[in-house]
Amino acid sequence: MSGPVRLFSESPEDPFSVSRAASAVLDQRGTVVGWGKRAEKLLGHRADEIIGRPAADVLVAPADRADVGEAVAACVGAPGWFGVVPVVCRDGTRLRLGVRARRVARSGGDCEWFLVGALAEDVVQWETDRSVLDGLFRRSPIGLAVMAPDLGVLRVNRAIAGIAGLPAEQIRGHRTGDFLVSQDAETVERRLRHVLETGRPMIFTEQPCRLRADPSQQRYVSVSAFRMEDSEGKTLGVTQLVEDVTERHRAQLRLALLNEAGARIGTTLDVPETARELAAVLVPELADCATVDLLEPVSRGEEPSPDGAGELRRAAAECVVEGADEVLYPVGGLITFPKETPQGRCLAEQRPILIPHVQGPTGLAAVAQERADRASELGVHSVMMVPLAARGLVLGFVTLWRARCPDAFVSDDLTLAGEFAARAAVCIDNARRYTREHEAALTLQCRLLPGEVPDLPAVEVSHQYTPAGAVEGVGGDWFDVIPLSGARVALVVGDVIGHGIDAAATMGRLRTAVHTLADLDLEPEEVLSHLDDLVHRLAEEQEASSRAFSNDQVTGASCLYAVYDPVSRCCTMARAGHPLPAVVTPGGGVSFPELPAGPPLGLGGLPFESMDLELPEGSLLVLYTNGLIQTRGNDIDVALARLSAELSARERPLPELSKAVVKALLPARPTDDVALLLARTRTLGEERVATWTLPAEASAASRARALMAEQLSAWQLDEMVFTTELIVSELVTNAYRYGGGPVTLRLIRGPRLICEVSDASSTAPHLRRARSTDEGGRGLFLVAQLTERWGTRYGRDGKTVWTEQAIRTGPGAAADLLQADVWGLSDM
Repeated sequence: MSGPVRLFSESPEDPFSVSRAASAVLDQRGTVVGWGKRAEKLLGHRADEIIGRPAADVLVAPADRADVGEAVAACVGAPGWFGVVPVVCRDGTRLRLGVRARRVARSGGDCEWFLVGALAEDVVQWETDRSVLDGLFRRSPIGLAVMAPDLGVLRVNRAIAGIAGLPAEQIRGHRTGDFLVSQDAETVERRLRHVLETGRPMIFTEQPCRLRADPSQQRYVSVSAFRMEDSEGKTLGVTQLVEDVTERHRAQLRLALLNEAGARIGTTLDVPETARELAAVLVPELADCATVDLLEPVSRGEEPSPDGAGELRRAAAECVVEGADEVLYPVGGLITFPKETPQGRCLAEQRPILIPHVQGPTGLAAVAQERADRASELGVHSVMMVPLAARGLVLGFVTLWRARCPDAFVSDDLTLAGEFAARAAVCIDNARRYTREHEAALTLQCRLLPGEVPDLPAVEVSHQYTPAGAVEGVGGDWFDVIPLSGARVALVVGDVIGHGIDAAATMGRLRTAVHTLADLDLEPEEVLSHLDDLVHRLAEEQEASSRAFSNDQVTGASCLYAVYDPVSRCCTMARAGHPLPAVVTPGGGVSFPELPAGPPLGLGGLPFESMDLELPEGSLLVLYTNGLIQTRGNDIDVALARLSAELSARERPLPELSKAVVKALLPARPTDDVALLLARTRTLGEERVATWTLPAEASAASRARALMAEQLSAWQLDEMVFTTELIVSELVTNAYRYGGGPVTLRLIRGPRLICEVSDASSTAPHLRRARSTDEGGRGLFLVAQLTERWGTRYGRDGKTVWTEQAIRTGPGAAADLLQADVWGLSDM
């Protein structure tokens, strides 16, 4: 230490100090023989007036002589005395002085008395201060340490000595690093130096405090410190008050963990994710390892056995102990715990189990079964198991280990773990229930959506359906690709408002209705009008159901319906409250045609408009639901720009392109369903289409047969001429007889042979069974037997009757067909 340090010398605040005390000397007879300046100032008697006179006559009032006499007697009987006596000043004022008396021996056997006095109230205050100081060092439960400027220990009280495990006298001269681990000692000294340098006190600062004698025991202390200065402002050192707040710190930690658990557990309605959140909260704050095991039906969203019996599936594991993977069962694996094990008892009895000290191979075997040896090597020494139970059902349990942390689990830890488990169990049960509904809705949705789309002559198709994340649930998005007559195709995407089973069921009804309407070959705006009526009726049904069953579901939907003709390359589209489609030209240009918006389905009574687009061969038509571009936190214009950027790379195969679009625009857990339909257009060239206009005269059928036969021969379909003659003759004859005006015959060669006969009439032909006595009436019946499909569609200028035949080649194809499908009808 640099220079002398006077920390415990006579204090200037001491009332008996030389600068403050009144002093006098009495001989053995009580005569004043000495008188100090401070006594003269305090009492008013000058030295020349009082020296030589008896003190009792000058300084004691008659009424006080008896009390003073008792004090004198006590003083004479002892070498020294301290007490309070009344004294009279020169002006007659009566004061109470605290007096110290000491006997002083003289030569010849005589003695004198040296008296030091101060005002009684100053003496009482000083004694109080001294008692407080003495109490701080001897009896205070709060640690007190006085440090020199170089942070060497000058004095500590018994509380600090108890923590250090040494007598207070032996600690003097040491440094903090002699008792605390280096990391904690550095923290303490850094903060004390800051107090010494700045003079700003440190108040209730918590910090770790691990003793070098037992570094594994984690303590926390609250430290306050202030700089000490002498009367001249010179730094004498620093004093710190230390309080052990380990239990309070742990309580605060538990409370903070509970708050954190409320924020971190149950953020999703996903069972495995909730289990992982629980394990992550427990480690490392409460345990070194935590595992969550759920009864196997729970992971599937099903209800577990009431008695908790059955296999468990490891849902989550979190550990900070190296090598723990060799002890823990893998996540996702099935585990069976016998009833006699702690885990089995935890499930069966639905109560927490605390094993504070896992002792010996037997204890480890009860906890870790066949992996007990490896658990012993890791140092597992304390285990807790807490059941996960909610709404009267046990869902599984949580296991907590300690290996790296030396402290054993205590009952408070078990209580805290129980709080975590209770919160998590409710979240897991909610997720389980939702999982069950989500899986049911997803299954229904997927069953109602189309499976593999057939290869069509009009378009090459790729599609993607992405269900919403677990919280939002499955919605009612759908798409469809419907073959139409004349090699045309209908492309549909739609979105039902809402989520869950109700939305999926409504979607199924709408999709069925679209198929029915498509079979009628209606124009797109007419299809949407009929769907609008259907959705309006569904809404009325649900409104009635809401009154009867307290169901607040509301039906509404959007839809885009497009029809593409590969012969004319014309695409006719109409939409009802749906996002605009995207069109990508063969050169890679992306546009969003300004298709009339139309109201959403279900509003009722409002018209829809269609728009025609001529698409070059190889164009890409992109239909999608709003979930693709309306994601949370993203601007629609930005999303459309990203969509355009992805679609411009049109040289990719369609399946790759559709996946790339979904990946680029959707987050990992989308908040809404998304249906995406990509269709690359094809064209049926003139070499595959033949069209003739025939006059309305009796020879029309004969002329049509000749033209048809010549064209089929050019297409190398001579084997189909005979059956096609029958079809063409019937259709052209009916058009000539009942239609009026010219007749148009069109043949299309695609995967099937298509025959179309158009006239100006809107009268539809009807199929009927002729009686054995009828002369006619079998024509359309024969047509139906000779073709795979046939039907009628209406246009702005009349109707078209169409047929489709599978292309048959090889010798005898026509004869075999007629033998099987036609001649056998003569008996009917």
